[in-house]
Amino acid sequence: MSIVKPFRGLRARPELASKVACPPYDVLSSKEARQLAAGNPISFLHVNKSEIDFDDKSNPYSDEVYRKAAENLKKLENDGVMIRDPKPCFYLYRLTMDGRRQTGLVALSSVDEYDAGKIKKHEHTRPEKVDDRANHILIVNAQVGPIFSTFKQSSEIDGVFNNIQAIRPDVDFVSDDKIRHELWVVSDDNTISEIENAFGKLPFMYIADGHHRSEAASEVRRRLREKNKSHSGKEIYNYFLNVIFSHNQLHIMPYNRVVKDLNGLNIDTLLKKASEKFEMAPSNSPVEPNQPRIFGLYCDKKWYNLLSRPKSFDSDHPTRSLDSSILSENLLAPILGINNLRTDKRIDFIGGIRGISELVKLVDSGDFKIAFSLFPTTIEQLMNVADRGEVMPPKSTWFEPKLRDGMVVNILND
Repeated sequence: MSIVKPFRGLRARPELASKVACPPYDVLSSKEARQLAAGNPISFLHVNKSEIDFDDKSNPYSDEVYRKAAENLKKLENDGVMIRDPKPCFYLYRLTMDGRRQTGLVALSSVDEYDAGKIKKHEHTRPEKVDDRANHILIVNAQVGPIFSTFKQSSEIDGVFNNIQAIRPDVDFVSDDKIRHELWVVSDDNTISEIENAFGKLPFMYIADGHHRSEAASEVRRRLREKNKSHSGKEIYNYFLNVIFSHNQLHIMPYNRVVKDLNGLNIDTLLKKASEKFEMAPSNSPVEPNQPRIFGLYCDKKWYNLLSRPKSFDSDHPTRSLDSSILSENLLAPILGINNLRTDKRIDFIGGIRGISELVKLVDSGDFKIAFSLFPTTIEQLMNVADRGEVMPPKSTWFEPKLRDGMVVNILND
């Protein structure tokens, strides 16, 4: 079974939601967040990136910054900008991008199920990033950024969701990036029971994005359980804020790569070495791969089409068969000397939302020497990796559209 739990959400007042809701904390730099929140004192960026209220030399991981986030959240509630629902509810959150809709359940998920592997993950986490989010949760006393999860499509859940969406949403706005955000408050007891029962039939769920937030929720529960001599397992800290979508509605975009140098080679030598593992051909137009095992290479104002040669990769392995792995194992590591994608400062990763033109711009600027365009990982590949207990290569998935923080917040002292 998969546990989903209703909760008393703190959410933006409907008429103010477009000004409150903001991108997730980890998709903006502090500088970008300051610019985006400029002139908007009720932007949720003052909560999920509260370092913007200090000078640019401040430590974003200090208790002082977290306390400011708590202060800002309390002010939003005290000023009536955000309201707390009087009873536990579920929420349905629908995002529409370029005419394509995806609808997720905003609910609390079980830390026990996460720790037991019933909410499956596919990424490693970094201790310092987990610690940051855990400290933020504890000092703010709230989970302000949801985890983004998925489940294998269920016709029963589809039916429940469709019935809810047949009525007008409680919140409806279009953000600056042209994404439509709609929210339904589900307070009817019968519908709540239908949702709990339908999700209870799912054997697993999968984290799509938010591994550090989910691991932080587990860390918070560990710390609070140690302090609570009467711990029962029913406390609100035993759950985490989650938005859960059917897998067939999710859209993964490419996660492209740019590299600062050619590792002492010239482009002709690089292409010759790469031809051992790839069939190569010049291209008169930018290469935006339309199927797996095809890559685009851009260098010296020229595009090349790279097709993986048969038997140059393990097609049966859940991770080594991924395009991101194929590029790393057959070109980035052996030819460009990039052996650790997590730590090598010579490589950067460009989300597909920025388009192929961004690769050309970065290389032509001289900041990078070479760029690679990839075919996106599929949601089925992601779930296969998680089912096999494997870990995805770094920067393999870029989900769009992004959830907005501040739509619904989970307060820990319920």
